[in-house]
Amino acid sequence: MLTYTLHRIGWSLLTIWLISVVCFFIIQAPPGDFVSVLMASAEEDGRRLSAAQVEVLRDRYALDMPWYGQYWAWISGIVTEGDFGYSFRWNRPAADVIMEHLPFTILLAGGSMILTWIIAFAIGIYTAVKRYSLGDYFFTFMGFIGLSVPNFVLALVFMYIAFRYFGMSVGGLFSPEFVEADWSPARAWDLLKNLIVPALIIATAGTAGLIRITRANLSDELAQPYVVAARARGQRESVLTLRYPVRAAMNPFISTVGYAIPSVISGEIIVSQVLSLPTTGPVLLGALRNQDMYLAGSFILILGVLTVIGTVISDLVLAWADPRVRRQHSGAAA
Repeated sequence: MLTYTLHRIGWSLLTIWLISVVCFFIIQAPPGDFVSVLMASAEEDGRRLSAAQVEVLRDRYALDMPWYGQYWAWISGIVTEGDFGYSFRWNRPAADVIMEHLPFTILLAGGSMILTWIIAFAIGIYTAVKRYSLGDYFFTFMGFIGLSVPNFVLALVFMYIAFRYFGMSVGGLFSPEFVEADWSPARAWDLLKNLIVPALIIATAGTAGLIRITRANLSDELAQPYVVAARARGQRESVLTLRYPVRAAMNPFISTVGYAIPSVISGEIIVSQVLSLPTTGPVLLGALRNQDMYLAGSFILILGVLTVIGTVISDLVLAWADPRVRRQHSGAAA
């Protein structure tokens, strides 16, 4: 297990370095340098950067050096100071813009992920045990609807239902009276209430896909000889199902960590746009549309790093939970 862990960490560090190089060249892609774009943006807003400010920025980002010097200045600033660069659209450091929207994104991504796991786990077990029953056909039909209907359409439908039949405010994560209010138990409760609709919408597609995967995996496990033998010995069906087959069918849930962690940053961009959510998704979209390259590059770098971290975590947990993965790796190493 230790060899496997070190092997995965080593490859992940190499992958993160390659991602950082790609992100750097994305930042360098637009014509001109960062300071020139910032000066042009300031002039459009009726402001003017002093010669001293320009010199400080050029020195900070090593703009007078070759590309490898600029890359080192950028990546070392991130590692040592948490400086991702400057957002000329927001006129603030990119790190401040990201951190301002990150808490709401974590709440939304965490809530939708928990809903996805709870619903998919329960329905996946039911449809595998009750294959070809009326309930199985019903949930299969609903799953295909969840996979085929775009999330932004579900967002519009849920907004209408929530407003028309439940009197809930739609759009944003706060009711109008709490948007500018100070934090209090009432504002926190209002946030949790308004979080339900977007969390359900984002969870829908993931839930539908995970139900199908769980049903298929658990159906295969229930047909294995060890399950048939245990059933022949009189083992209770509930104990038989939950003790071993369900544990093996949990692998898809563990694997979802690889793409669940990056969703903390990206979220559902279109859903967030439709629902006017103050998450990082619309900020990333705006950065790409406005060629705010340091902010966009920071998002892409964080997404890439989180994807690698999520994949490593899911691989290690999977190897810990499933002896077959450990044996497979040991056989390959030998």
